[in-house]
Amino acid sequence: MSAPNVDKPNEGIVGQAVNSAKNAANYVSETIQGKSAEAEKESNKQQAKGNVPGQDSISDRVSGATGAISNKVDEKKHEGSASANKEGI
Repeated sequence: MSAPNVDKPNEGIVGQAVNSAKNAANYVSETIQGKSAEAEKESNKQQAKGNVPGQDSISDRVSGATGAISNKVDEKKHEGSASANKEGI
């Protein structure tokens, strides 16, 4: 019989607490980053619609649309990471 936790040294009580704390911190960080990406996406959507004074040319609107798409990808990536970290708490 082998010693407990030989293959997983961080799985003791202290290790579990440390891992949970790290996952909680990462969850908060990813959630904040996801909300930031969501806010940027909404701003870029308004620009794409031509609703931003001084930024309503075709090139500005295209830039807003591409920015909104990029922000949506970032938002989903951060939501996925946050969810994974939440499961590990």
